[in-house]
Amino acid sequence: MCGRYTLVADEDALETRFDARFRDTAFTPRYNMAPGQELPVITDAEPATFQRLEWGLVPSWADDDSGGLINARAESVDEKPSFEAAYERRRCLVPADGFYEWVETDDGTRPYRVGFEDERVFAMAGLWERWEPETTQTGLDAFGGGVDDGSERGPLETFTIITTEPNDLVADLHHRMAVILTPDAERRWLSGEAGREVFEPYPADEMRAYPVSTAVNDPTTDEPSLIDPLGTA
Repeated sequence: MCGRYTLVADEDALETRFDARFRDTAFTPRYNMAPGQELPVITDAEPATFQRLEWGLVPSWADDDSGGLINARAESVDEKPSFEAAYERRRCLVPADGFYEWVETDDGTRPYRVGFEDERVFAMAGLWERWEPETTQTGLDAFGGGVDDGSERGPLETFTIITTEPNDLVADLHHRMAVILTPDAERRWLSGEAGREVFEPYPADEMRAYPVSTAVNDPTTDEPSLIDPLGTA
């Protein structure tokens, strides 16, 4: 699975890389992006803009906004009810420059950071959804002009990251890895032209993995030292 990732490039570099612009608030580097946080993605609805969506997809038909799905399996993403509608018409790019995996060792669980040797930014294949609460009236207010129980809650926009079989590097760490798109495939993915052929594991040749501090285990910790290889901090 992909349960944490990093994006430490600066705003100008990201805007140039993806030919998209941040709006409203500036981007600051992130060293421990975690589920439940609002994070930058590029959607097919606004391909020239970085939007902030919450990580953990909530299907539009869900009864409530709990239990967001952080990953979608490539093998079933086009047929599973939680994802099939988004696969057809709500795709997104999830920018990153690394992701974390955890390995069981004799000394306990050890986190590793995985990325490219040159630390370049890449895009993971994602899906997004919009969930809106039902506005039902309750009590005496239901008879008179009243108050609805969803009046203070607006639409929730969420995303998930698609995972596939691991390449030779990640296989030593975990049995799944995020779908990393080639630059050529990014716009084809957004436009809907690309299909399951982009779900092949990204080749391991240019990638590396190295152990990092267990401080990354705490999703509230977000600082540069988290991506330092052990022994160099």
